[in-house]
Amino acid sequence: MARQQSRYVCQACGAAHLRWEGQCRTCGAWNTLVETLVHEPDRRARTPRAGVGPGAGAGPGAGAAPQSLAGLREAEPVRTPTGISELDRVLGGGLVPGSVVLLGGEPGIGKSTLLLQAAAGLTGTAGEVLYATGEESAGQVRLRAGRLGLLEGTAGERIRVVAENDVGRIAALAREGRPGVLVVDSIQTVTVDELEGPAGSVGQVRESALRLMELAKGDGIAVIVVGHVTKDGTLAGPKTLEHLVDTVLSLEGERTATLRLLRATKNRFGSTDEVGVFEMAERGLAEVADPGRAFLVGSDQHAPGSVVGATLEGTRPLLVEVQGLVAPGLYGSPRRTASGIDTNRLSLLIAVLGRRAGVGLGSHDVYANLAGGLDLADPGLDLPLALALASSLRDRPIPADLIAIGEVGLLGELRPVPGLERRLREAARLGFRTAVVPKSRRGDPPEVKGMTVLAVSNLREAIGHALGGSREPASEIGPE
Repeated sequence: MARQQSRYVCQACGAAHLRWEGQCRTCGAWNTLVETLVHEPDRRARTPRAGVGPGAGAGPGAGAAPQSLAGLREAEPVRTPTGISELDRVLGGGLVPGSVVLLGGEPGIGKSTLLLQAAAGLTGTAGEVLYATGEESAGQVRLRAGRLGLLEGTAGERIRVVAENDVGRIAALAREGRPGVLVVDSIQTVTVDELEGPAGSVGQVRESALRLMELAKGDGIAVIVVGHVTKDGTLAGPKTLEHLVDTVLSLEGERTATLRLLRATKNRFGSTDEVGVFEMAERGLAEVADPGRAFLVGSDQHAPGSVVGATLEGTRPLLVEVQGLVAPGLYGSPRRTASGIDTNRLSLLIAVLGRRAGVGLGSHDVYANLAGGLDLADPGLDLPLALALASSLRDRPIPADLIAIGEVGLLGELRPVPGLERRLREAARLGFRTAVVPKSRRGDPPEVKGMTVLAVSNLREAIGHALGGSREPASEIGPE
């Protein structure tokens, strides 16, 4: 049988040591030794059988013959719906048996709630679900299920809960009960007995993920794992964790807001461009019926500094309100504060506005915000942000039925963005009648029924159209 020994392996050079040391004696790197299980298989298992195929005696895997790329048979993955259409959309159509899914997010964002709801939906398609919790007791899971209304019916009978931290015990229970799906909450709380490190250490997280991956691939059980995130928003643990799993999901949103976004940063069985939109309600995460207008803040009075833009998340266009506030600087260096927008991008637009469009903001405090708690990096929001800042400086509101889409270059030129026609159609559906877009190199702008599309070539023209019509010289736009 294979013997397992623990070694401390340097993550910089790969040298193995018998005990932990602060510095690797081979390469001199500090704090790079991680406890790792070293598998030493029996030598007899490596001896090939005589006379087995033409490659006999060639070593391990001698019976496997290479095949031509055209001769390979494509196996379409069978997908199991989770009962939550927004989650299935991000997964690519459903959960693939034998896959490993990693779900990350801020504390309290709703990861456990989403998984418990998904487990309830999977009981109707995948059979029993084993829910292994290492952070909470079984009673706490029952309390959450009661708030979600999952104690009655099929979900109450087919979701089996176990409070366990030993990954070997969890895998044994899964092989014994043969559930369709295994949920582990979370990977930072489970441990491997052969390792001495505490739960959450690099060695424990990596080895636990390997054990769960072997369970998924060997027994065909879909495994969903919860992962913690660090203070900078990245998944905690070694990068190997993300490489091992098949799908990495991220649940985003402000804890004080109700809307949540589910994204896929890695998906071996589908696209990573789709996004799911949820709303935190009393009975858990509810799917948003109309995501296109979910991030629009309704207001009876359209104040200066507010412009609606359109972003494209996969195949789904979302309309979002871009807000800008310009105030006279009191003392010292002017402030540049942004929420949901890259601060460096905001500084770039301020410079372009002053140099190319005659909107001087160098001595003003500037604040920018995306309504609804969104955090986006779409360059198509450059134009609505620039218009919002010009509107706030001039204290002149932009028409409520106007939408702006476009990327702003360093020369003040406007550049087209992907999916422009799709964004405009969604805006027209939601009642917008005028759109300011970049002029296309191919000629006329896209025609959208019920909408007037104004194609402009630079930022100066766009500001002239948005703030009182194209006849007004852009040079007059500034503080009164």
